[in-house]
Amino acid sequence: MKPTRMTIVRIALIAIGLAGLFGGAVILVQKERPDQILGVIIWIGAAIIVHDGILSPLLLLVDVWMRRAGRRIPYAVLAIIQGGVVVGAIMSMLVLPEIYKKSIGSKNPTILPLDYGLNLALFWAAVAVLTAAACALYLRRARARPAPVE
Repeated sequence: MKPTRMTIVRIALIAIGLAGLFGGAVILVQKERPDQILGVIIWIGAAIIVHDGILSPLLLLVDVWMRRAGRRIPYAVLAIIQGGVVVGAIMSMLVLPEIYKKSIGSKNPTILPLDYGLNLALFWAAVAVLTAAACALYLRRARARPAPVE
């Protein structure tokens, strides 16, 4: 059986990804101390737990709820809202370590000088406003379009 072009592309992408992981692991082992490597392993493990144990189920629940509401809400509006939630969740994943580290303190106060919790809240507010504006713009344009003729 001849492999399809998509199969070849997938195999190539997997090989590139594995090569990148292997190269990163080699550099990590060569450049960092064992305690720092352990810290990286713990951080990656915690990121996986937060993603797979908290964010993914939460987004799944939002998705199920929104799809049930989809009988009343246009699919494009659901997609816009889902996009906003995903962007906010990704930013939260990036900022939560800074919030935690700032809460436990550090020896050098200039390392984390900002109020990351407030900034994350403002980011979520901005995402909510932009998502609502995108939904409103879509609905206005959808109403302005003439109905399809059958």
